[in-house]
Amino acid sequence: MSAELLDGKAIANEIKQELGKEVAKFIEDTSVVPCLAAVLVGEDPASQVYVRNKQRACERVGIDSQLHRLPAETTQAELLDLVDQLNASSEVHGILVQLPLPGHIDATKVLDAIDPAKDVDAFHPDNVGRIAQGRPRFLPCTPHGVQQILHRSNIPVSGQHVVVVGRSDIVGKPLAMMLVQRDSTLGSAAANATVTVCHSRSKELSSITREADILVAAVGQPKLITADMVKPGAAVIDVGINRTDEGLVGDVDFDDVREVAGHLTPVPGGVGPLTIAMLLRNTLTAAATQNDAR
Repeated sequence: MSAELLDGKAIANEIKQELGKEVAKFIEDTSVVPCLAAVLVGEDPASQVYVRNKQRACERVGIDSQLHRLPAETTQAELLDLVDQLNASSEVHGILVQLPLPGHIDATKVLDAIDPAKDVDAFHPDNVGRIAQGRPRFLPCTPHGVQQILHRSNIPVSGQHVVVVGRSDIVGKPLAMMLVQRDSTLGSAAANATVTVCHSRSKELSSITREADILVAAVGQPKLITADMVKPGAAVIDVGINRTDEGLVGDVDFDDVREVAGHLTPVPGGVGPLTIAMLLRNTLTAAATQNDAR
């Protein structure tokens, strides 16, 4: 029996409909329009597509957006100056610096310069620490998207063994921190997992992944996860997006794993749309928090 496919696009649309109503109510109550400022440095084609999609999503739910395009030769000092301006602007509630940045710019210094109250990607050390302590200001967009897919697809997390393949600061580590907590923004049923994080130094990877009730692939290696690495009936969440000669493929060998897994996200159309929806959620949260602080 083939796995049930988890339609991330449909779930994201559901969330955006909810957000559209919340944004409209917030604007009605406060006369404040949430605003997301995106910064794009250089001409990376994938980054341009991502930013354009984020702008369209903002428009759909009633959030204002700004796009600051900078040439690839922009210096680190010039970029930091722009971040300072956006931090100081009362009209901007969320700041997103699109990665990757050109090699001569230290991405960590730039991300650390964003006001934590406007850090809607949740990359700032202050926000990461809050996630670790179970009292987040914002949840990182892709991990939160994974959590939403599981929750809205009625896939139990509490008490389950989740194996995360990949230890990045963007997906693997924050997702592990979120799922191991006693509670979550979606309730305790969406947390309380037993979490194992695997990486390039993990021995006997297949034997670990086969123990997973929920397997999350977030390592950036095309078709790394094959059917023999999956427990029959497991939920498999593919976070990877890899550009190959075949087109876009995930970290999971889709056709192979589909015959073993109980649930499976496609690429594209799985986690990706949820990432943008969660960015919009964080932008509204940032606007509400900053308005309350005035």
